[in-house]
Amino acid sequence: MALAASFCAWHQPSSAAVPGNVAIATGLKGRLVVGYQGWFGCPQDAPDNTRWEHWFYKNNSSAENLAVDLLPSVAQYRAEDLCPTQLRRADGSRIHVFSSQNARVVATHFRWMRDHGIDGAAVQRFVGPLATPSLKQRSDRVLQNALAAAEASERVFYVTYDVSGADADTVVADIRRDWQYLVRKMKITESARYLQVNGKPVLQLWGFGFMDRPGTPLAVSALISDLKAGRNDLQGVTLIGGVPANWRTLDGDSRSDRRWAEIYRSYDVLSPWSVGRFRDNAGIDKFVRERVLPDMAETKRLGIAYMPVVFPGFSWFNLQTGRGQKHLAIINQIPRRCGNFLWHQISSLLAVRVEMLYAAMFDEVDEGTALFPTEPREDRLPKGARMTFLNQDGCALADDWYLRITGKAAKYLRRNEMPPAALESAMRP
Repeated sequence: MALAASFCAWHQPSSAAVPGNVAIATGLKGRLVVGYQGWFGCPQDAPDNTRWEHWFYKNNSSAENLAVDLLPSVAQYRAEDLCPTQLRRADGSRIHVFSSQNARVVATHFRWMRDHGIDGAAVQRFVGPLATPSLKQRSDRVLQNALAAAEASERVFYVTYDVSGADADTVVADIRRDWQYLVRKMKITESARYLQVNGKPVLQLWGFGFMDRPGTPLAVSALISDLKAGRNDLQGVTLIGGVPANWRTLDGDSRSDRRWAEIYRSYDVLSPWSVGRFRDNAGIDKFVRERVLPDMAETKRLGIAYMPVVFPGFSWFNLQTGRGQKHLAIINQIPRRCGNFLWHQISSLLAVRVEMLYAAMFDEVDEGTALFPTEPREDRLPKGARMTFLNQDGCALADDWYLRITGKAAKYLRRNEMPPAALESAMRP
């Protein structure tokens, strides 16, 4: 009976949007949400910060220390909100970047989501840095910025705890303590823009069960149970599991311990991670056939929701070069093909009647999956740097091309309409 009730709740009529493109903060069906890292920083972006965060290695803003493969297009930011770097283009002009600590920058990002019809963002909160007061303060500031931006732009948001790099001995306790802090001290779930499902705030746990992430079955199972039920001093939530692509078969990127099979199936929503799991249309088709369709059958049987992930392409040359992992440093590793790679995922998933989507990621220039405006042209890149750019695969694109594609996907999803298979047809006015 409980499973049947849950299934009906997920299949209530969509309330993802109302006239005027205002995304109301109830329900997941018919929604497209983007992942939001918010981890970029510049020296002096806060009184206690003297470092470049995520843009550069060695705290040096030169081309040889770049940590990102895409360069943000900064034309729509205020000049006073940008950070000058040592980087220069071939014409001598200086290159600027931004800090996610700046509330106006984050407000601009959420305004772009609104302008393109994207429902909102899953705001990443990395568990590891929460143990360091100065890093926790920066994470708090990003979340406060996102909350204010979501309210101003009438987008939805929710928190995603990412356990990558967290302390294996304390990761579950850290999440328990921090969720209490977010609910009681920061009061984020009281925001009218914090996404609710079935009368509960949405929360995502990302990374449990992956081969290279922390968390024991016993501790994770207890955490999930307490979060769903609102026990042991935790506010109850509707819980999304950011799980391995192979959650159902317990191989590949998933731990093989059979206890994880039960844990995965205890979430309210499953969102298997597909970034890097395929690189062309044939790979997408195979993934949908061998992973998505069986996943959908299993989640339907269980009465839980299914939220697959789409991504525009992948490149982490500078990130891996800076880590000394040159064997992994491949420029334009998964080509975007002018948006066709992303659109083939979207059209294939909507063709099998997927009801919600997670787009990875809004601002991830480190691994080249960013959807927000980045530089289309090679001559706009830093002199002496190796980076990818939007026109690399033979295109002539606007800097916001991938926001336009994502917004089109959101429109088709919201209306429960079958999109055309060809990107060119989908993007016609």
